[in-house]
Amino acid sequence: MIDLRTLRDDPDTHKQSLARRNPALVAAVDAVLNLDAKRRDLLQRAESLKADRNSASEEVARRKKAKEDATALIERLQGVSTQIKALDGELKTVEEDLENRLLRIPNIPRDDVPQGDESANVVLRTWGEPMTHAFDAKPHWELGEQLGLFDLARGAKVTGSGFPVYTGMGSRLIRTLVNFMLDLHVREHGYTEVWPPALVNADSARGTGQLPDLDDQMYLATADELYLVPTAEVPVTNLHRDEILSADQLPKGFAAYSPCFRREAGAHGKDTRGIMRVHQFDKVELVRFCTPEKSASEHEQLLGHAEAVLQRLGIPYRVVVLATGDLGFASAKTYDLEVWAAGVQKWLEASSASTFTDFQARRANIRYRPEPGVKPQFVHTLNASGLALPRTIIALLENNQLEDGSVRIPEALVPLMGTDCLTPHGA
Repeated sequence: MIDLRTLRDDPDTHKQSLARRNPALVAAVDAVLNLDAKRRDLLQRAESLKADRNSASEEVARRKKAKEDATALIERLQGVSTQIKALDGELKTVEEDLENRLLRIPNIPRDDVPQGDESANVVLRTWGEPMTHAFDAKPHWELGEQLGLFDLARGAKVTGSGFPVYTGMGSRLIRTLVNFMLDLHVREHGYTEVWPPALVNADSARGTGQLPDLDDQMYLATADELYLVPTAEVPVTNLHRDEILSADQLPKGFAAYSPCFRREAGAHGKDTRGIMRVHQFDKVELVRFCTPEKSASEHEQLLGHAEAVLQRLGIPYRVVVLATGDLGFASAKTYDLEVWAAGVQKWLEASSASTFTDFQARRANIRYRPEPGVKPQFVHTLNASGLALPRTIIALLENNQLEDGSVRIPEALVPLMGTDCLTPHGA
């Protein structure tokens, strides 16, 4: 959530910054400012009437004690109380509307974020060379079927389209990748491992920015009003909701595995082959908390931690800076890591590394105290996929395939997989 006080103090700068995302947000800011002005006017009028009521009440008490007539004053007091009740009701409505509108305004992009839609995204750098093959490379859905790695048809039968079943060595590959990523981030990058709940309450979803703006993307367990997590970012960030951390606790990092559930509303028919776009998938997530002055450097470090996974796996990738129109709702700046997939001849997003500045912290009320006795300030939060498994598996299979349909296992995974090559059935 953006800071209402700074918005009120410098509305033009906020409008200019948010217009870089979407010019329509200028009207949203004006609506917030108008409601804020109305709220403050109602507060002032109510406080003035309450002061009048208190003074009149004291005078009524004095007159009664002195056995003087207070009838007219009591009648006026009743009228004031009626006015106060009406103002309080109007104020509650205005405050609810104001909060709802504030919750729907996205984060302010950093100044170094390129402006424009997806076409304005900037490739910052690449690592490795995109794989080429002397034969016609197969897409992962053909490789997966030949190798017995997943069963999309039975997953669709059990649940529905977009809920894959991994079988045999495919299941082992999932388990291996999760263990490999967690071990790397915990042992070498210093993260604390967390195994979070797979469902969260509305306060948690609101704290990280999924609610109310992205509610159509989430699965809801209606009987208990709990949401299936779209990413471990949601439960892990909310571990410190409504808490005040000490300065010596920062920076703080968590690495968490979770299944992820996304309705993908509005994405019907887009990249639906194989496991390119699914409703349930597995992901290792990195979440960091830091002081504001460390935010930019923490973002670069976080990106490096996600890159390390791809480098260990030998998967070619590129780092893309997202333009303002392609940013996620809560993000101030995002780097995407796109992996090369030789079978589909595409760059596919396998990770997003984002800094949210104090946007999530304001919503979730996560603060830190710079020094004992000093007023608490909001922390900065960051997160990155470290990594999402479907696109990582796609790149691993399609880039490492051999002409006979076998797939080489990256050296870093061989000890955990127990083999250096996946071979077709009957081979």
